[in-house]
Amino acid sequence: MHYRAIFISDLHLGTPGCQADALLDFLKENSSDNLYLIGDIIDGWQLRRKWYWPQAHNDVVQKLLKRARKGTKVIFVPGNHDEFAREFVDHHFGGIEVLDHASHTLLDGRKLWLVHGDYFDAVVQYAKWLAIVGDYLYEFTLRMNRHFNRVRARLGMRYWSLSAYLKNKVKKALNFITDFENAVAHEAKKRGFDGVVCGHIHKAEMREIEGILYCNDGDWVESRSALVEHVDGKLELIYWDQDLEDIPLPLPMPAFDVAMTQAKVESLALLAPIMAKQAKIDQDRVVSAVE
Repeated sequence: MHYRAIFISDLHLGTPGCQADALLDFLKENSSDNLYLIGDIIDGWQLRRKWYWPQAHNDVVQKLLKRARKGTKVIFVPGNHDEFAREFVDHHFGGIEVLDHASHTLLDGRKLWLVHGDYFDAVVQYAKWLAIVGDYLYEFTLRMNRHFNRVRARLGMRYWSLSAYLKNKVKKALNFITDFENAVAHEAKKRGFDGVVCGHIHKAEMREIEGILYCNDGDWVESRSALVEHVDGKLELIYWDQDLEDIPLPLPMPAFDVAMTQAKVESLALLAPIMAKQAKIDQDRVVSAVE
């Protein structure tokens, strides 16, 4: 499928949670005149702690560079996890332009502001240590999610995001998402834009907020999502090859919030072994049923 524009963010290349193979499949099947990379493409936080760079992650980078060489306009807006790239704003690398923020004009003339969104996250801006601790805990959730989906794959079931399910069920996470969305939309309106496209919170969404079109393209760690503009100007959120229904969990589980910005570090540390034990019990039950 060919589009006027594709918007993706939060790939988190350099982490085990990055679903690079699914992303490569998406890029293989879909092309565009414009490709916007809206932050957290490479996870510098994780790479500084431990190097992780399998071939699939290198293939993603090569695919993006190839798009730029073949005439696609590729713009990279760095996020907090790849903030090192902000030192190279207004430069080009392999045909990819690096910008602190960007804009895109839709076919109908509306102008969208493109920004990662971490500037609207108080914890990232003013308590980075807490964001980094939260990042560790978030990675733990993703490890549990990978084990869970391996069992689902054995049963012939499609991918399902455990962490996304948890975020949708917890009030504090939902309150944070709402506050974030309102803040981003308000700033877009203040700057004279008709809408905004962002990432950061790993929650794909498209809705109107006080006359401003708010779009979040999600991520490629949990959602496998992208925002696209069709050749006729229609905007659409695409979820790539996954099961979106809310599947009941065996036990109610406390959630990690969107970017761990609401994380209660002490309580999460206590809950981690409980979650791990519960995940192991659930996995053993499913495996026994299969056998």
